[in-house]
Amino acid sequence: MRVWEALRDGAVPLDAVMGEAAGRLAAAFLAEPGARLGDDYAQLFAGREAACASPYGSVWLDDGAPMMGDSTMAVLQHYENGGFEVDRGFGDLPDHIAVELEYLHVLLAREADAVGREDAATARGATELRTRFLAEHLGAWIAPFAAAVRDRAGSAFYRELASFAERFVAMESVRRES
Repeated sequence: MRVWEALRDGAVPLDAVMGEAAGRLAAAFLAEPGARLGDDYAQLFAGREAACASPYGSVWLDDGAPMMGDSTMAVLQHYENGGFEVDRGFGDLPDHIAVELEYLHVLLAREADAVGREDAATARGATELRTRFLAEHLGAWIAPFAAAVRDRAGSAFYRELASFAERFVAMESVRRES
């Protein structure tokens, strides 16, 4: 499948281990029946309180505080500082892992574009936003989230996905400049 090849091809230049992990992720996805993945997804991620591995940063950062608490407001401020808006059609909370990963993607793309244009000020600004965001939000909760997924997932796919995401975020957390 092209998506898995693209993931592997993008991961290999970053880190050989990431390339190997992309291969394992693809193999695990292709080996699992769709119904099992759906059941595993529901057990792991469905419902803020009932989920085994809640995909919301506030669950991991706010120690049981209500939804839309301090960390969610802080992540919204990060998004605003970065000129990022959550699509109104998303239908979930702004501290969902999918949104936080999308924001990281936007920052990385902005940083890479600025480096390519030799715009040092914009690149530096994107690097600063990325570094702060990872230190204060996604990088602060990805490890316990990924551990919960690995501990509770019934499928190899979600275990591999959690490890892949955790490694990528950890790599970006320590990288300072492009």
